[in-house]
Amino acid sequence: MDILWAPWRAKYIAEASKQKQGECLFCRVSKENNDAQNYVVYRGKHSFIMLNAFPYNTAHIMVVPYRHIPTLELLSQEEIIDIFNLIKISMEAIREEYNPDGFNIGVNIGRVAGAGIESHVHIHIVPRWNGDSNFMPVIFNTKVMPESLNDTFKKLNERINYIVKKPSNSE
Repeated sequence: MDILWAPWRAKYIAEASKQKQGECLFCRVSKENNDAQNYVVYRGKHSFIMLNAFPYNTAHIMVVPYRHIPTLELLSQEEIIDIFNLIKISMEAIREEYNPDGFNIGVNIGRVAGAGIESHVHIHIVPRWNGDSNFMPVIFNTKVMPESLNDTFKKLNERINYIVKKPSNSE
């Protein structure tokens, strides 16, 4: 058996274990003042943007409401507006920084639908490029990420803050 070392997975396992013990990752991150370490790219009024620490592709982010709720229909009108505004801003930033050919945007509600954190709803934004599913995932069941999470964080944090501060996006 070939072994592919992925030491960053240990953090994921630890986080998953904590969640099973009752601590919600998103609630913890939303309360902490450690955005760079937690990969929180931007904080809005009712929701925040963070990188997925175990991305499908470079710049895979999530938009997460601050409120701990399991499903979309429990969101208030203000939360919905804030979340969709952050989705729009995120897509603009990812387009400007990475020039993807498309996006997958999705919400997994419930464990059977693939929710890794089913008690706190969140929206995934995954940029896609022609050919981004090459032979590595197909033959070796391995995804190659061309950029570190820290570099992605820096790029998107700067770009999103620039977009938000443009006069056309002010509230």
